[in-house]
Amino acid sequence: MPSPLLDRLMSDIKQAMKDRAQDKLTALRTLHAQIKDATVNQGKDPTDDDVLTMLNRAIKQRLDAVEQFRKGGRDDLAVKEEQEIVHYRAYQPAQLDAAAVEALARQAIAETGASSKADTGKVMKALMPKVKGKADGKLVNQIVGGLLP
Repeated sequence: MPSPLLDRLMSDIKQAMKDRAQDKLTALRTLHAQIKDATVNQGKDPTDDDVLTMLNRAIKQRLDAVEQFRKGGRDDLAVKEEQEIVHYRAYQPAQLDAAAVEALARQAIAETGASSKADTGKVMKALMPKVKGKADGKLVNQIVGGLLP
């Protein structure tokens, strides 16, 4: 099954070439290369899930890089990474706010019968497929940890 998200990415790459938007073009080509490396080069067709997985990974890497560049006093490089994040976020589904994640977490806790922090893994296993691509895993883990005694 072809990936509409990947088709949109390819279309945006072509448009960035026409617009001579070099920063955007570089960011999108980098993302496309990562997606291709993880799927096509492994002998499988990319799906929207594959694209979202690689997209989330790329955003997480950029966020980590921004933090490191800021610590190192390299604001110029941090700004460049932040611009890439903006380009990548355009492909993400709408993000859930903390209240929505908390409601889903409470539901997952009830479904799994979790009663202590030792059950965090069970809750996360039940919850993550529901929020995949829609919420940061770190935020989800913090909320689940806060809800379990």
